[in-house]
Amino acid sequence: MSEPKNPEGKIALFQQKEIRRVIHNKEWWFVINDVVAALTDSANPQGYYKDMRKRDPFLANDLKGGGQIAPPLGLEFDTAGGRQMLQCWNTEGIFRLIQSIPSPKAEPFKRWLARIGYERIQEIEDPELATKRTRALYKAKGYSDDWIEKRMRSIAIRDELTDEWNKRGVKEQREYSILTAEISKATFGLTPTEYAEFKRLKRENLRDHMTDLELIFSMLGEAATTEIARNRDAQGFPQNKQVAHDGGKVAGNARLELEKKSGRKVVTRENYLALEQPVRKVKRSQ
Repeated sequence: MSEPKNPEGKIALFQQKEIRRVIHNKEWWFVINDVVAALTDSANPQGYYKDMRKRDPFLANDLKGGGQIAPPLGLEFDTAGGRQMLQCWNTEGIFRLIQSIPSPKAEPFKRWLARIGYERIQEIEDPELATKRTRALYKAKGYSDDWIEKRMRSIAIRDELTDEWNKRGVKEQREYSILTAEISKATFGLTPTEYAEFKRLKRENLRDHMTDLELIFSMLGEAATTEIARNRDAQGFPQNKQVAHDGGKVAGNARLELEKKSGRKVVTRENYLALEQPVRKVKRSQ
């Protein structure tokens, strides 16, 4: 059965703390600093993690690959500052890390990790479960059903585009990032990094903070890029870079036309949840 796609990584929640994770070699790898922050409530998890390695030589040895556990890996994630390499460890490694953290949350976190691992096995057997869990996570965060439908559709369109790039000789993650920036720049006049800064995001996923219209134009740019790549039979990075620009331009022209007719900018500093909150409060008071 095919591997569930995960181009943007996923976020899991432990006691309302966000833990970024990504599928690598058919297993979950978790961002170490996120785990440290969740277990210690430290304002500086990176510093805490650095001190751990100094005071626990056995942990330091395992982190270097000197033990029986696979060492941590630097894996790429979308962040507010663009694609970045973050130190991650697999489930077995995270269990080892917990041994060096004196925290009352250790046992609940172990049970949480075990459940996450079981869910991964289920998702391999039935990929639709991953989609259902993603929907449930967005619902728990307060997103409306309409927005969730658009977000899920945007994920599917993104998957289709990255599959097309892969077929056409785009292999490196850095090239994916450049092509994505090309589409975004032509669609919105901003690269993803500039867009995240405009919205005042730190490490949050940009698309999770897009309004309905922002999501729609983002989907249009990527869907148009996929269609043009197929029709032109674009091969390799240079040709697909031009296609990415042209696909984004289709969405960019549509955006400019809407802004002209409506008198309102599509790109906004607001995010979807912030815009929806006042509406929900009014409804509850009625």
